[in-house]
Amino acid sequence: MSNNLKRTLNLKDAVSIVAGSMIGSGIFIVSSDIARQTNSSILLMLCWIIAGITTLCGALCYGELASTIPDEGGQYIYLKKIFSEKLAFIYGWTLFAVIQTGTLAAVNIAFAKFIGLIFPIISENTVILSIGSYHLSFQRLFAVLTVLLLTYINSRGVKHGIITQHLFTVTKVFSMVAIICIGLFVGFNTDTLISNFSFSNNIIPKGFDLVTVISVALVGSMFASITWNNVTFIASEIKKPVRNIPMALIIGTLAVITLYFFINLIYTGVMPLETIKNAHEDIVAAELVNTIYGKSGMVIIAIIIAISAFGCANGMILTGSRVYYKMAKDRLFFRSLAQVNRKTKVPENSLWLQCFWICILILWGSYSQLLDYVIYSSLIFYVITIWGIFKMRRIYRKKRVAFRVNNVVIAVFLIFAIYIITGLTFYKPLYTVPGLIITLIGIPIYHVRDKIRRRKVRLK
Repeated sequence: MSNNLKRTLNLKDAVSIVAGSMIGSGIFIVSSDIARQTNSSILLMLCWIIAGITTLCGALCYGELASTIPDEGGQYIYLKKIFSEKLAFIYGWTLFAVIQTGTLAAVNIAFAKFIGLIFPIISENTVILSIGSYHLSFQRLFAVLTVLLLTYINSRGVKHGIITQHLFTVTKVFSMVAIICIGLFVGFNTDTLISNFSFSNNIIPKGFDLVTVISVALVGSMFASITWNNVTFIASEIKKPVRNIPMALIIGTLAVITLYFFINLIYTGVMPLETIKNAHEDIVAAELVNTIYGKSGMVIIAIIIAISAFGCANGMILTGSRVYYKMAKDRLFFRSLAQVNRKTKVPENSLWLQCFWICILILWGSYSQLLDYVIYSSLIFYVITIWGIFKMRRIYRKKRVAFRVNNVVIAVFLIFAIYIITGLTFYKPLYTVPGLIITLIGIPIYHVRDKIRRRKVRLK
């Protein structure tokens, strides 16, 4: 074992991680819930536009952060070098407890769910073990087995993980392009589009009610875009990180938000808003294909969504483990996580601990709760990190930076992110406050860990 990772990934690999980590199951599902909450095609598209602008601005901001601090650990190390070790630990703790692992649990449950549409035995209703009020379904067991498989693939070496990432990223991007083309050239109906966007068919709240509705509805579109920062976690394994990470963030996020915009435009150009709102199990993409080709569309879309979820999970398993590895190197987490396998050049212990906790969340967590916790906690740390750019510029004022964003870009991200956080705090406290509590638990854990560390230093 050693403690060093090797730079083997190029720009193409980094772009694949950005796009592959972003495109999961969300884009095919969440539009139905957004449509129900807004009751308007205009507001549905507005939510995706706001999410796209916020995502792009955030990615540009992280481009400057990565260009200035191109170190391993990404967002964790930005917080450590700009603010403090304590804040960095609290972020790393939250990432491990809910943000990264919670997202992975939700994505793998979604993967199992859509595989279940093809093979009905993989269902939440197929119970294989009951202990009191707890029931283990075949669906959750399949999700656990998927996490184990992906962790094993990534434990064999970063190239194994990145080859898997390329394969699934390319497949799902082409699948999304195919859905857009089929919708545009086969199912698109101008009358449906005009009807969906006519003011007579759009119930748009006024004043503060409009602000409230959009802030809550944005959760879905933000969840579909929230993981663009994952590429920064693996900075120590990317060649020329000062150039390649900002480029990957820009190319990857631009490509994904463009696809998201057009696929939602196709939804509204093929199906009436009521069909989008009442899609079977919220799978809007399946309703789209069913509208054009009939019931066979469900199997086609199930395969596409399963591919997307699998590729997303692979990218996040690959990157997330690097943060815990870096925390261990800094003596803020279990020291054994800092070990790198000499043969595979990956932090195996970190990968398998991450795997263990994801499996626990899959077996015991609720899919919808996981999503709410993830969005709320993620946005809080995004706001803190991007606000820190102003302080970073003072700290590194003598350093020549290859990439710098305009202050307007920073302001736009902060305004939208704080707006969503505020809306969720006031209007969905039962779903979001627990995520904040999980974050705050990291404070006493840090102090206990720090006291133990200081005691060991004194004994030496």
